[in-house]
Amino acid sequence: MCKRFEEGLNEDIKLLIGILEIREFATLAERAYKAEELSKEKKQAEREARIFSKRPTGKSQFSASKKLKKYQDRYTSAIGYSGKERGSQRTNPRPSTPSVTSVGSVGTPKPRCQYCNKAHFGECRFKSGACYRCGSFDHFLRDCPERVEKEAEQILKPSNPVLRGRPPRPSGNVSGSRGATKDTAGRPEVRAPARTYAIRAREDTSAPDVITGTFSLLDTDIAALIDPGSTHSYICVKLAIVKNLSVEPTEFVVKVSNPLGQSVLVDKICKNCPLMVRGYCFLADLMLLPFDEFDVILGMDWLTQHDAVVNCRHKYIMLKCQNGELLRVKSDQTEGLSDVISVMVAQRYVKKGYDAYLAYVLDTKVSESKIQAVPVVCEFSDVFPEELPGLPPEREVEFSIDLIPGTTPISIAPYRMAPTELKELKTQLQELVNRGFIRPSHSPWGAPVLFVKKKDGSLRLCIDYRQLNKVTIKNKYPLPRIDDLFDQLKGATVFSKIDLRSGYYQLRVKESDVPKTAFRTRYWHYEFLVMPFGLTNAPAVFMDLMNRIFRLYLDRFVVVFIDDILVYSRDEEEHAEHLRTVLQILREKQLYAKFSKCEFWLREVGFLRHIVSAEGIRVDPSKISAIVNWSPPKNVSEVRSFLGLAGYYQRFVQGFSMIASPMTRLLQKDVKFEWTDECQQSFNRLKDLLTKAPVLVQLERVRNLLFTVMPH
Repeated sequence: MCKRFEEGLNEDIKLLIGILEIREFATLAERAYKAEELSKEKKQAEREARIFSKRPTGKSQFSASKKLKKYQDRYTSAIGYSGKERGSQRTNPRPSTPSVTSVGSVGTPKPRCQYCNKAHFGECRFKSGACYRCGSFDHFLRDCPERVEKEAEQILKPSNPVLRGRPPRPSGNVSGSRGATKDTAGRPEVRAPARTYAIRAREDTSAPDVITGTFSLLDTDIAALIDPGSTHSYICVKLAIVKNLSVEPTEFVVKVSNPLGQSVLVDKICKNCPLMVRGYCFLADLMLLPFDEFDVILGMDWLTQHDAVVNCRHKYIMLKCQNGELLRVKSDQTEGLSDVISVMVAQRYVKKGYDAYLAYVLDTKVSESKIQAVPVVCEFSDVFPEELPGLPPEREVEFSIDLIPGTTPISIAPYRMAPTELKELKTQLQELVNRGFIRPSHSPWGAPVLFVKKKDGSLRLCIDYRQLNKVTIKNKYPLPRIDDLFDQLKGATVFSKIDLRSGYYQLRVKESDVPKTAFRTRYWHYEFLVMPFGLTNAPAVFMDLMNRIFRLYLDRFVVVFIDDILVYSRDEEEHAEHLRTVLQILREKQLYAKFSKCEFWLREVGFLRHIVSAEGIRVDPSKISAIVNWSPPKNVSEVRSFLGLAGYYQRFVQGFSMIASPMTRLLQKDVKFEWTDECQQSFNRLKDLLTKAPVLVQLERVRNLLFTVMPH
């Protein structure tokens, strides 16, 4: 093994190490490592000497030459040379002086920052929004790659710290010991860390020195790197955790480095891991490695164990099976594991000149309908603008914010945002200002803002009005019961659904209450002139407005729930008249709808999480997917959440309360949470019944009832 290790070394280091003829692997690895480190320092000194040699001779040139001489002496002495080994004996050698490195030397004191009240040089990272650890603007501290690598290194280090200094050379065969630790009583002595290199998967697999293969580990396909230059074999820590592999301490510590200079100490191993290929099993002892470019790295220990023959030219290996048969494993033609990068990283690559390709999926089967092709609706194209025209007109209902007496203004500092969120915040704020919905404010009130991801991946700007809502007097205007709304649909066969465009923005805020809607951002202080999302009384006030507008037609052919309008009719001729009436009212009241979210002339329509048709009402399958895919609850809170969501459709399940009773008992105060087989059966039964829920038929409304009482 020592000979193979020497052959893989750099030519300069191999020449020096080969003369020593070291046959103890730990000593050989340590000397090679020292030689490599000091070789770098020597080259640096040579560069400095060349630079100074071009200048006029003087003290600086002498000091550079002296520095080069010092590194040459350290370079030869550190790897174990003596005068005899180099073939020459020095006369009158100088006494060696031990080198002392000052650790606590006093330098320029760090100035105290006025922003974070800490001592540091340069711009305050807390103020600029940069990562606290590395100073990058691409991420926060929680996502810092340096932090992840540091945590992985701490996980893989021995439980007790290893002594830093080199102890005296022991009398035995082991050299370069790292020193004993407190927990080594029942563990073999820790040897000097072997040095191994792990390449990165991003290197092109077409390179002649990269051989990869696909194996199966416990029914999972994994990408493996065949690395004859590595002394040991390794497995990614994440994969070991996912597959729940048993981990044991190693007999020695291995220092693993990658080409970027990142190092980690490895002292955990998973023994006898079954790597399957074409039905044959090849056991492997895999050490835990935090680098995740490959799932598995197979080194010389595994290749030797299975009599592997590596063909570098054609990039395959021959493995010897237990029955003596030879099995060829060819290198994968694809590149390494696919990586997902952020938008900011992609933009940086494009600026550097990398080629970028944008691909998207286009559903050619679904053609987008145009407003001109929809009967009746085409007459009201002005009701469906691309954007709201500006501030809404003054209406009979204004949004007011009535506070509990004695309330003082509440102002909260802005939340911290990522650079991508700050960029999006600027864009959305400017858009709201241009449309006249917000204006700069000097109000003593101020709520923070945050972003919530939409289904399409875009960001929705939300104002955190929770503290304002706590001191707001609640509006008691009732929202309609969904059961009552559906009771009006009996006999209807044609439906149209209209969704208002940003309905809340079509209602003004009372002028005296505008300062209470103020919100704070990093860039400015703003306040809303229209009703914002997130205020406690917003649904009730908007429901009041819609009921006043459609009062004459409610329960006749219109159902309204906040900003959703459902028009229903018995036949198409009647529906044309009803639809024209509703759209005319929207035009007169200057209320605008979003055409892409509206549906017209349908035989069945999705409304309020239900499917409405002439046959009746049934559960919307797309809305109960969350219930069907719900995993068994693990605590009382999850039980309450499941029953709350499933209870929305309880009228579709006969005997819902009886079926759910085993789970309902877990909500009682004095009952200990214990998920029994009875609870699991109840859980599965409810999910099954919801997927097979029947269609509810509305009863025909009876105008005149005649009761006849027969005397006995």
